[in-house]
Amino acid sequence: MKLKSLLYITAGCAIIATSASCSKDYLELKPQGTFLEDNYYADADQAYSGLVAVYDIMGKEAKTFENMITMMNAGSDDFYAGGGGPSDGAGIQSFNNFTIDESTIPPSFWNDYFQGIFRANVLLQKLPNVPMDEALKARFIAEATALRGYYYFQLVRMFKNVPLFTEPVLATDIYNVEQANPAQVYEQIETDLQAALPDLPIKIDNLDEDGGRLTQGAVKALLGKVYLYEGKNNLAAAQLAEVNGTPGETSKYGYKLVDNFADLFKSNTGFNSEGIIEVAATNGANVDWGNWGGGQNEGNTVCQMVGPRGYSRTDGSTAPDYAGGWSFNTVSEDLYNVMKNDPRFDATIADLKALQNEGQITYTAAHQDTGFFLKKFMPLKSDVTTGGGQPELNFQQNVYIIRLADTYLMEAEALGGTGARAQALLDAVRARVGLPSVPVSMDAIMKERRLELAGEGHRFFDLVRTGKAASVLASQGFTAGKNEIFPIPLNELDNTLIVQNPNY
Repeated sequence: MKLKSLLYITAGCAIIATSASCSKDYLELKPQGTFLEDNYYADADQAYSGLVAVYDIMGKEAKTFENMITMMNAGSDDFYAGGGGPSDGAGIQSFNNFTIDESTIPPSFWNDYFQGIFRANVLLQKLPNVPMDEALKARFIAEATALRGYYYFQLVRMFKNVPLFTEPVLATDIYNVEQANPAQVYEQIETDLQAALPDLPIKIDNLDEDGGRLTQGAVKALLGKVYLYEGKNNLAAAQLAEVNGTPGETSKYGYKLVDNFADLFKSNTGFNSEGIIEVAATNGANVDWGNWGGGQNEGNTVCQMVGPRGYSRTDGSTAPDYAGGWSFNTVSEDLYNVMKNDPRFDATIADLKALQNEGQITYTAAHQDTGFFLKKFMPLKSDVTTGGGQPELNFQQNVYIIRLADTYLMEAEALGGTGARAQALLDAVRARVGLPSVPVSMDAIMKERRLELAGEGHRFFDLVRTGKAASVLASQGFTAGKNEIFPIPLNELDNTLIVQNPNY
């Protein structure tokens, strides 16, 4: 669905579908005139359903085939596209070898985040007139505003040159929209995140009810990250220092490194002290092929994508009983060599080559097969749901957009990789996995990010942000001045004023 057609669903079925079931009463509802535009948000419950719809776009991180994690991994030096063959997913394959163009870029990377922005804008327009508790209303406004800032941050990182919408767009105007200067977009992101802070809770007390909702700590972490991408290092360090507190201890927002690194990636871990912005997944949504990728999709698709094809244990094998999958994001030999002696290896990489050589397992070779798979998201057969829907679409593992080890290392980077504070932040990340201190430097910090965050979708952005993408990714076909950002999807250019990104 194109940006220019998204506005038709913004205040309509997309918002109601997140909360309404197909009950008899719902099916027989007879809207009067433009019911959803004019009459929706009549009370706090309806406003909350609208807010849920805005949050729903955060699922782009992991809940569809075209998800952020596997896509951005494929553009890094740590992973190949993998999959069943060179034509298995044109977008992810073409990003891996940097042949990506306006016809192979999956439009959803543009459309989904704009859908979130349009939903936020409608909600923000309607909320002031909703009869509800004013403090609760202020929180809803803050959350929707911060989410709009986050979605714009994703868009400006991926595409750089994007339109800027801060209010609902009329159908008659959408064809005349032009792209904004990226500096304007970043300014709006800062404004949104700063405006949201005062009315957000310090932390979530009831994770069963409100886990995953934004807090002051989460938005400060995001604001610090935004400043870092803008090169505003002093501002970034200040925000991130508040989030991080004393390295290795519990911060005022309740954040603390979990004791066991591997526990971060257990399928049933749920929300924990290290997750700052975390996307929940469930095995209870009963997702099937017919609604996979739509508003009802609440499972973690990354789990299915990164598992090996045709995986089977031999008789008497003591190998892990992996559920199998589609073999995307096979691990590069380079990452394997960097990580093979690191304590995080066993939680990050599954060495199926070794297991096969030992006669413990068999599996079907992937496209770009190396024998190494991304274990952080690889489910066991015991993780497969026994509920309704298609089992491979209903994995329940949460994913992190930002976690505390990430913010420790971002703050150390913002500090220029020097000084006692940067050293303590780096040391805390290493100490958690039993590694000794090494002298802090920018190189040490970036190496630690690669090891700590491997497979979580950060590496490509890190390389671009630090100016290393052209050299590190040259052998994959990366072209400087072009591949730092995506091409704008072809259908966004038709009959609009949108201009394609340079060199595409």
